[in-house]
Amino acid sequence: MGRGADLLREAVITDGRVMGSLLLVDGFLNHRVDPPLLDAIGADLAERFAPAGPDVVVTAEASGIPPALTCAVHLGVPMVYAKKYLGPGDRNVFFREVVSPTRGAEYRVEIARRVLGAGSRVLIVDDFLAGGRTAEALGEIAVEAACRVVGFGFAIEKRFTGGRSRLESHGWRVEALITVTSLEAGVVALAD
Repeated sequence: MGRGADLLREAVITDGRVMGSLLLVDGFLNHRVDPPLLDAIGADLAERFAPAGPDVVVTAEASGIPPALTCAVHLGVPMVYAKKYLGPGDRNVFFREVVSPTRGAEYRVEIARRVLGAGSRVLIVDDFLAGGRTAEALGEIAVEAACRVVGFGFAIEKRFTGGRSRLESHGWRVEALITVTSLEAGVVALAD
């Protein structure tokens, strides 16, 4: 386990909050952002995926941007973030419709065709892997854009929500820095 994973594990144990089936990490990861922690997370993800040779990191706005950006910095490659919209529009984009069980709404993730070049080696990075719907949509967009998906990197995975198997069913590599195995009774259980 790298430094980013160690620091993230400590932050989740110390400052993470459980609300029903949600793990709230908005005090350090995805609302208020702790830059040294995110830098370490980005370094860990970059180290794991550098041998795959990604030349662009892709994520979805907004909470995926901090880990994706720091990972891209450590890899020395650009980052592209998919924009989220609530309805269709007249834009020259690759897109997918995604249903969010957390928000209970459908939205579109879109990437402008001009920013995702064919033949790119894409690493998809996000803060959380839960059901995997948004991540899967990003992978499908990359494939449609004639890119090669080299993997998916997440800061935190909620193992009990099925996202990993959704992504792996496409043959995609999935890595998470820390894995939550349960949130029962309001207690965060982490895999070793």
